[in-house]
Order: sequence, then C-alpha cells, then structure tokens
Amino acid sequence: MFQPQQDHLQVKERIVSFIKIKGPSLPVHIGKEINASILFTSAFLSELISEKRLKISNLNVGNSHLYFIPGNEPLLEGFSQHLRSKEKDAFELLKQKRILRDSEQHPAIRVALREIKDFAIPFKKDDQFYWKYLMVSDQELISEQIIVSKKEEIKDKKKIIKKEIFNKKTPQKKGDKFFNKVKEFLSKSSIEILDVEDASKDNLILKIKINNKERLLVAYNKKKIDESDIIKAYKKSLELDLEYIILSLGEPVKKMNEFIEAVKKLDGIKKIE
Repeated sequence: MFQPQQDHLQVKERIVSFIKIKGPSLPVHIGKEINASILFTSAFLSELISEKRLKISNLNVGNSHLYFIPGNEPLLEGFSQHLRSKEKDAFELLKQKRILRDSEQHPAIRVALREIKDFAIPFKKDDQFYWKYLMVSDQELISEQIIVSKKEEIKDKKKIIKKEIFNKKTPQKKGDKFFNKVKEFLSKSSIEILDVEDASKDNLILKIKINNKERLLVAYNKKKIDESDIIKAYKKSLELDLEYIILSLGEPVKKMNEFIEAVKKLDGIKKIE
C-alpha cells in the first residue's frame, strides 16, 4: 500500500505522467499505478483538479468518472459507448450534424444534449440556442454557422413563397381557382398543408398532415379519374414514402370503386407455365 513517507509531489507527478500516457483513466487504475488505496488516490486527484492539472468527465464508466489532462477532451470520444441509450442517440446525431439548433430537436434529444456535457457545447446566435460538437473548432464553427444560416435563409424563402401561393386573393387562372378550391376543402376538413410538391392547372401534389400523420395528397382537376391517375399517385407516394389520398371534382364511378376494392383484396397475379 501507499506509504506516507513517499514524496507527495512525486506521487502527483506519477499520476499526471500516467494519465498523459494512458489517456482518460479511472481512479481504480490510477490507484494501482501509485500503489495507493482509492481513498488516498481520490485525495490526490482532488488536489490535481483544484490545481487545474486534471479535469474530470461528466461521463460515468460504471460508477466512476474519468480523469484526464486538460486539452485531451477529444479522447473521451472513445468512451461514448458508456452513454445511456438516448444520450448515445444525441451524441451520434451531434457528431454527424456538427451543429444542432436546440428548438428543432425532439424533446428527448434536447434533454439528452444537456446531459452529455463532455461532447455537447452550447452557444447562442441571434437569440437562438445551439449545440456544437466537442471536436468543432472555432474556424469550423464559423464555416458551419454560415452553412446553417444559408440553410435557414433558403428555408425562410420557401416559407415566404409558400405563403404567397396560399394567400393569393385574386386568382385569375384555372390552376389558381383549383388550388384555392382544394385549399378551402382542406381547411374545412381541418387538414394542414405542409408543403407543395407540384402545382399545375391539371393537378396538385401536396404534403398534408391529417390526424397528426403526414400523408401525400394528389388532387386532380377533373370529374373522372382512371387507373393511370391512381398509378401516378401511387408512384409519387412510393418516391416520398408516404401513404396517399386522392381528390377529384367528381364522385368515383362504380366501376372505379370496384376496381379499388378488388386491388385491395388481390394477393398476387401469377402466370400459368
């Protein structure tokens, strides 16, 4: 065991040297290196933290924190597997995206980002709260902020364009009248329009939210729709990976309803060899 006569300063130097070589370390391993009990080891570590020669992680490995040399924070990334499930999700997301806008994240991710203090660094810009990944340098942060700002600028422009489309008060073209008709129908049905995928005088393809679920709406500016119209809507739904709804100006003919019901029950079509 550690003997009191051992030089106090020498032991601290041994600890610092050990951590410089091994990287972030647990008290139990440090104690073995200096041949001291956990109690004595913890006392030395507390002194080194007070002297700012060591830092302690927020992350736990088992029931213990890690001790590391200031400036070696990136080495903690090697212990990310010890994060809890949702914290690991937040870590992976932040590592991939580099910068995250707090208000745009799922509530569980927002909570987790506040827990992974070793990896998520908070900052504010234009009264908005952001997180940057530990490894993002100041220079990279400036570059990333420019990219984020450009993305937000594009998003804002899209919102303005969409708003201008939605708020047309004097439609003169056939397509405008149809758009307003669909918009009015959806409003009365408490269905929210999320985005405009395509708009022409003959049809509209919209992303909508109904019963808190995103779907695709394909509206045809005609009274009768046929199989080709359904196939067109179906292909678009596959492309966007959304369930779809079709609107038209008239009631589906009986033959079309029968065709739709028949397809629902169809399990397959096989060729006789």
